[in-house]
This record gives sequence, structure tokens and C-alpha cells, in this order.
Amino acid sequence: MRSTLALVTGLALGSIAMAQSPTESTTQPATQPANQLHTASYGIGYQIGKQITASPVKLDSEVLIEGFKDSIAGKPTKVSEADFAAAMQQVQQQMMAAAQTQAASSGEKNGVEGKAFRDENVKTAGVTTTASGLQIQTLKEGTGESPKASDTVKVHYTGKLIDGTTFDSSVDRGQPISFPLSGVIRGWTEGLQLMKVGGKSKLVIPADLAYGPQGSPPTIPPNATLVFEVELLDIEKK
Repeated sequence: MRSTLALVTGLALGSIAMAQSPTESTTQPATQPANQLHTASYGIGYQIGKQITASPVKLDSEVLIEGFKDSIAGKPTKVSEADFAAAMQQVQQQMMAAAQTQAASSGEKNGVEGKAFRDENVKTAGVTTTASGLQIQTLKEGTGESPKASDTVKVHYTGKLIDGTTFDSSVDRGQPISFPLSGVIRGWTEGLQLMKVGGKSKLVIPADLAYGPQGSPPTIPPNATLVFEVELLDIEKK
């Protein structure tokens, strides 16, 4: 937490210092107007507050503000470096334990909801389930070759969580992506081999074929079932 707050404050104050520094251009004021400094000051404080409240370990805000004011006023610290280091070590251990508990609880919930989603999805016309648990539905039949696991493919895709949240999309970026099938999650490696060039499919991928109990922070939570619409554009020749 100490390094996070230092980074947030340092970057913010650094930005203000840069904005206040005189430049060679005669069109730029040497200092920011008071209203901008007021806005920046409030914003820095608010961002620090967000960092603190996001922590699973709740700090004493009144004491924190006291320390902040003492530092700003140039007063000597009321705690020794040794005491502070020992206290921070304990707080960090508490934070790690709380984060692990939260992740385990979230993972269990996501696992149950993901299974329910897949159990319902398998009832959809055209959906087939492979031996691994991957669910695939052909949206557009391809006419070209099917890739092998050793191939590099070019695709357009949109990835969503089961609640409909889009976490990644080459379609939104307007730029297809190429990658070796051996270097992606197992659900993709298996699912793309069941497609043909020119085809488009919907893949519903269980967590054990995706990012598992660890997820892929901050966009993919632990034990998340993922939903992809994938268009296989090409198999790139070596």
C-alpha cells in the first residue's frame, strides 16, 4: 500500500509540477490558474481515497489524515521507521489473506454460475459439447481448411463474460489478430481446429480450458466461463 500511494501521489504531483514549470513558449502561463490547482488538489486527494477504500483492510482515515497534515506542515513523525515497517508488514499480510479469501469466494460463485450457464446453453439448437467440456455453435459455415494446433491463424473475435460484459474484442479495435494456436488458452486451441477458414463460431469455454481459478486480472475473474464469437479468417503459411 505504501508504494501504491507513493506512486499515485508522485505521479499526480509530478504532473502538476510539470504543468507549473515555465516553458519556452510565451503563450503558456508560468503557473496554473487557482481554480485548476483547486481541482487538481481535490482530484489527487480523491484518487488516494479510492486507493485506500479499495483495500480489503480498512485503515483509520482520521489518523491517516493526521499523518498527511503533519507531513505537509513539516512536523516530525509520531511513529518510528521501525514501528511503521513492522505495522506495514502486518497490514500487508492481512491484505494478502483477505485477497485470497475474496478470490476463493468469487471463484466458487463464478464456478457455480458458469456451470448453470453452460447447462442452459447446451439446450440451444446447434450447440455441441466436446469431451473436454467445450461448447461450440457454428454461426457461419466455413469452406476452407481447418487449422492444426501447430498452425498460426488470423481471426476476428469478441470475448465476453457470461453476464454479457465484453472484456476484449478485435472487432471493436477494427484489427484482426494473428497467433499460433499452441500459444493460447486450451479452449481456443481445441475450438479453432473444429472450424474452417471463412467460418464463424461461438465458443463457450469452461474455466479449466481458459484461465482457471486464478483468472486474468483485472478483466477476467477467477473460475470464469468465457464466451467467444470467433471468425477464422485465414491460416497463415510459414
